[in-house]
Amino acid sequence: MNEVLRVIKERYSCRNYKNDLPDKDKLDAIALAGVQSPSAMNRQPWEILIITDKNFIDEMDTDTMKTLAAQEDKSTYERIMSRGGKVFYNAPCMYLILKHPIGNFAALDCGIVSENIALAASSLELGNVICAMANIPFSGSRGAEFKKKVGWSDDLEFGMAVLVGYAQESKEPHEVDMNKIRYI
Repeated sequence: MNEVLRVIKERYSCRNYKNDLPDKDKLDAIALAGVQSPSAMNRQPWEILIITDKNFIDEMDTDTMKTLAAQEDKSTYERIMSRGGKVFYNAPCMYLILKHPIGNFAALDCGIVSENIALAASSLELGNVICAMANIPFSGSRGAEFKKKVGWSDDLEFGMAVLVGYAQESKEPHEVDMNKIRYI
């Protein structure tokens, strides 16, 4: 099996990280893989912010958990609590993908960037998880404060985030359902 297919096959969503921040060369290689993503009409409607301030990530995590706890539907909060009570799973690094809302495909393009980042991280033996809930702290009561801290300008919107770090423990990838494939 070739290396790319092996990485895709073995990748899993990591939800438990060590505190250790990966080396800058790895973080740079992952970011490069992100900006090498294809995009509709080559518009590249993204910016990638690499957040490595663990205290800031933890602060956003606490704010997000408060928001989830206050929701009428507690199912997401309870699910996160059953996984250790941290929505960002103690990750030491967050790739925050912001999008320029141009064209009809900016959201899809940011999805492609997030997959490239996740696969690049996996290829470097780093745990990772694509995390849409990273939007919560930036849209909540402290959103303006958090946006200012990362330099998020008003012309950008949340695209996606990917949490990256050394896995505390590995796990098997999700079970594949071959019934999802049909030839026409």
